[in-house]
Amino acid sequence: MAILYKSQDFIHWTMHQDPLYSSSKTEMWVCPDFFPVSINDTNGVDTSIENPSVRHVMKASFNSHDVYIGTYVNEQERFLPDADFTGTSSDLRFDYGKFYASKSFFDSKKNRRILCAWVNESDSMEDDLKKGWSGLQLESGSIFEVSGITASQADIEIMFELPKLEEAEFIDTSLVDPQLICDKQDASVTEKFRPFGLLALATMDLTEQTAIFFRVFRDHKDYKVLMCSDQKRSSLRNELDKTTYGAFVDIDPQREMVSLRTLIDHSIIESFGGKGRSVITTRVYPELAINDEAHLFAFNNGSLSVKVSRLNAWSMNKAQITAGGKTETLSEDFSRKK
Repeated sequence: MAILYKSQDFIHWTMHQDPLYSSSKTEMWVCPDFFPVSINDTNGVDTSIENPSVRHVMKASFNSHDVYIGTYVNEQERFLPDADFTGTSSDLRFDYGKFYASKSFFDSKKNRRILCAWVNESDSMEDDLKKGWSGLQLESGSIFEVSGITASQADIEIMFELPKLEEAEFIDTSLVDPQLICDKQDASVTEKFRPFGLLALATMDLTEQTAIFFRVFRDHKDYKVLMCSDQKRSSLRNELDKTTYGAFVDIDPQREMVSLRTLIDHSIIESFGGKGRSVITTRVYPELAINDEAHLFAFNNGSLSVKVSRLNAWSMNKAQITAGGKTETLSEDFSRKK
């Protein structure tokens, strides 16, 4: 639960008699966050804003995920959720992958809210100690390499156009868990409009690969786009967490292209579907696809063609850290076991 305290001098505090919000379906809440968001603009808003142009977000961390819900009712000092927690990937989340214990603050200079979080490890505690730190037509069944970049540290934007949507498979999205669909129907399971996307941190022979991909379904009224991140073949090592993640992306493929932006930094892959409407972050530890041996591919394993309308890719520079007036370039290889 989240408990509300009030103070007029930031020294003496009074607890409100009722919780701001509580749920019988959760364990202890970690790193709660509470802030307004504009319903008319993409800019962030100051935490103290309270008017009809904003809704409030309450975020709680538990079960290794950050979940956010509902609306704040100022007169009652209560938070009313749009829906209670279900404990499945159908709950609203900032990120549907390895993203936990986030906190945010408002940057008034650029009118944005900045979010910081942990990206959980996927390997063991023993490994932590060793490391020392915790317009192109893509035909059916085709794959091509995105070359000319450093695939182990890259920023990729790709957009897909989908013809013949009426041939998409029917699904009742109100009765399914998107993460379970992604787990059972991974990147190797082919249908007409699935799967298509990227293979990141892959070996040339695809022995190792992390697949970030989409599947398209028909619902009772419209079309549904499912985004998946499949780690099953991410590494030849067996002792790693290779959970597959999934989330529906709130876009209409009849009116807009299906977009994917993926940031790759050695062991972290962060993917934004539908211009950030759904986000999945993962940790992977390839045995072979590291540094210069890592490759990036675009693929379509469906039986229908999809059109790649845009593809931009960049190599990311190494991080520069300034401390004590000195700037150093971070060049240590975090992918390789020490």
